[in-house]
Parts: sequence; C-alpha cells; structure tokens
Amino acid sequence: MEFFILLISAIVAYMATSIIYRKVLKLAKVRNVMDNPNERKLHDAPVPVLGGMAVFFGILAGLLAAGVFFVQFVDMDKMVGGLSVGSSICDLLPVLLAASILLFTGCVDDLIGLSPLFRLIVEILAITGLCLCSDMCVDSFFGLFGITTFSRWIGLPLTVFVGVGIINAYNMVDGVDGLSSGLCITVAPIIIWLFQKRNDWVDATLVACYMASLIPFFMHNVFGKKSRMFIGDAGTMVMGLLLTWCVIKTLSSNGVMSNLKETDPDAVMCLPAMLFSIASVPVMDTLRVIVLRKMCGKSAFMADRRHLHHKFVDSGISHSVTSLSEIVMNLLVVLAWYVSYKSGLWQMGQLIVTLTVAMVLVWGTYLFLDKKNSYNTWIVKMMKNFTVISHLEGKPVWKRMQKLLDKGTYEDLTEIVMHRLGREGKELSENDMDVINIMNFMQDKNKVYVTDIVKSLNIDNVSVQSILVELERNGLIQVLASEEDGSIIKLTLCRKVVFDE
Repeated sequence: MEFFILLISAIVAYMATSIIYRKVLKLAKVRNVMDNPNERKLHDAPVPVLGGMAVFFGILAGLLAAGVFFVQFVDMDKMVGGLSVGSSICDLLPVLLAASILLFTGCVDDLIGLSPLFRLIVEILAITGLCLCSDMCVDSFFGLFGITTFSRWIGLPLTVFVGVGIINAYNMVDGVDGLSSGLCITVAPIIIWLFQKRNDWVDATLVACYMASLIPFFMHNVFGKKSRMFIGDAGTMVMGLLLTWCVIKTLSSNGVMSNLKETDPDAVMCLPAMLFSIASVPVMDTLRVIVLRKMCGKSAFMADRRHLHHKFVDSGISHSVTSLSEIVMNLLVVLAWYVSYKSGLWQMGQLIVTLTVAMVLVWGTYLFLDKKNSYNTWIVKMMKNFTVISHLEGKPVWKRMQKLLDKGTYEDLTEIVMHRLGREGKELSENDMDVINIMNFMQDKNKVYVTDIVKSLNIDNVSVQSILVELERNGLIQVLASEEDGSIIKLTLCRKVVFDE
C-alpha cells in the first residue's frame, strides 16, 4: 500500500507540474521575468526564469495527494522496526516551510536581485529553523572516524554549514540546460531506496514527488525552444534544501537510520560517503571554484566562468552532452561508493574510494579540457570530432521532440502579427498595440467571446469589432458566431496561419 501511495503521489506531482508549467511560463513572458545573457552566461537570448515555482507547485500537489491516501488507507498505529509506516505527512511541515521561505527569496532574487550576503543570511536562518522545528540535525556519523553521536551544539552549526554548502553548490552548477535538474532526478531513486529500506515512506514519497515534478521541467529545459524555462535561484535553493533535509534525516541520531544495530547489514554502510556521492559533482566543482576564487583574491560568491560546465561548452561541446557528461560522472561516483560498500570495505575505506573517484572524475576532467590543445594530434582530432557529434539539436528526433513540447506555448506575437498585416518595421500605433494585445489574449484559448476581450483588455466594443474584421480579412482568426448585423460574438485563432503549424 505504501508503495502504491508513493507511485500515485509521484504521478500527481508530475501531472500538476506539467499543467502549471505553461501558465508559469506565460506569466514569466508577459511580466518579462527573464534571465538576460551577459559575458559569463551561456545563453544568447533572454529566457524565462520561474521554473522553480512550477516544480514546487507539483511537489505540494503530490504531497497533498499522499496525505489524503495515508490518512484514508494506512494504519497509523502499525509499527515495523520501531518506525511508523504511516508517519504523518504533517511531519514534513518544517521542511516545506523552510523550502517556501527559500522559494520566495529565490523568486525575489530572480525578479530584482539580492546581495549574496542577504541570501546567505536567509539560508542560514531557514536551515536553523528547520533543525529546531524538526528537532533534528547532523549529530551522528554512525561509526565513521569512530564517532557515533555528538553534541547538538556541534551538530547544529555543522548542519547549517553543510546545508548552505549544498544549496550554493546546486545554485552554482546550474549553468547549462538540464544539469541541476538532471543531477537531482538521477540520484532521487537512490535516496528513495535508502528511505524505503528503513521504512520511512513519508520522506520517500517527498523525494518521489520532488523527482516527478522535475521531469517535465527537465524535458522543456533540455528539448524545448519556445517552451524552455530556467529553474532560477528559487528552484535551485529549494532543490538544495530538500537534499539537505535528506542529509539531516540520514545523519540525525533520531532520524531514519537511528535504529541501526551492530548486527544490521546496513551498519557497515558509510552513510556520509553515500550522501557525498549523490552530490559529488556539484560539491567538488564548487569547492574547486571557491578555492580558485579565494586564491585570486576574489569573493567566493563572485560569479565567473571557472565551472566545469563552462569548460565543456568552451571546448565546443553542446549543452545537452555537457549535462549528460556531468550526470554520468555523478552516477559513476555513486557506483564507486556502492561497489566499495558491497565489497565489504570498512567505512573509512568507502569514504576514501568515493572521494578519490570524485576528485579524479571532476577535477581530472577539468584539467584535461583545460589542456586539450597541448595533447597529441590524435587526441585533439578526437576532441574535435566529439564536439561535432555532441550537437544533437539538428537531428530529426530532437526536432520532433522540440515541436511536441513547444506546441501551444505562449509567445509575444508582435513581430508575427505586424509581419502578417504588412506593418513590419513601422512604429507601433495605439491601434497596433490593441491588435497585438487581442492576439496575445487569444493564443492560449480555443474559443474566445468578444465580451471577454472587451472586459479583459479594456478596449471598447467598436474598436474590437473593427480590429477583428481586419484580422479575419488577413486570415488570422476564424469567426465562429456573429449577430445578424455582422457583429462578431465568438471566434478562434487560426493557429496554422499564425504559427505556421
């Protein structure tokens, strides 16, 4: 039953994000909430930047569905291994409140910009509040370094330090399409496996909803053109906080792993090594960048082009293959940890193996790409061939996927309408603006009533009728109903003409 609830909740989260995504995209375009290109960014045109709102909406919708199912179908008194199978979804209130604070902060940062110091203070306060409200923090290493539990006076600042590091690592690594969301999607099943293994179905459901909500965003972010949207600081901050919550639940003395026994096979699992492995690429890349910035006398939060994804793109490799490469690296680190765990390596050994593989893959790849032109001729030639192959955007399958995802996407019709009406390049008059506003109002609706246009756009009926006659004459709209005197009542947009579909 618990797995069924998890699955249904994930489906609800996926559908909710898919539905709300286009609404948020339209909001971002209409209100001009865009990430504009500059010398350090890798996109060359403004891109909407409110994807985090759509993802968080999906998470909440999925958890609401989970709460209903848990209450209706799960025996709340059933106990297995000392943990309640039907732990209340209300137990997630602290993390959802903290995530809401960071979502709001990130949205403000995306809209008007905030100083790094202000964001840092909010992150510290949010994580501190999360720990105090949930009565949990990182206060156990479960045998690593010979340490089991330690004082919460040490655990609380350690948790804040780790949480702030994770949040900013995912924020800094979010530089190419699909990277941050792809990293989270691919490691989510590992976290779900860990939680369900300890019978914590509530947190497993949270991670499942989180993963499912990211999938539609990931698809549009990678394959979409008109429908592409960035997740923004709001999204990366929420992603980082939810991963921080997973760390707290795993390394807290009264968290999900708190009932481990010496005879339990899981007792030989190095939990810190496992948690590091799932965030290895963002953490190792951010650590390297921060050290280099400090060595150059710059602020750790001063944005630049020192990240691994910048080096990939500067080498001529496409965004999609850059993201895929870093995701594969991350999974290889996870695989290295898992092999060391299953081979019976002691906890310190698992940590050493995981750290070593992460350093070789992340730092080694950066050094390789940085020195690529100094290698033998055949290596340089191989790299050039790889950069050509990496650009998949022109492939038929890619184009079909792009067309499918972009279908029905809202866009400003100014240039299209002016071209269709033969006014391209001319200064827009007040009547032209009314024409554009009417067309933009209609584009995401199947049928439109003239009375709705008049009320919504505050344009008098006579002017609307005159504009609609012109639009019909140019084949941009189709009249569905009209009065005896010819006044238009209901109409629809000729999408094939307007969008060349």
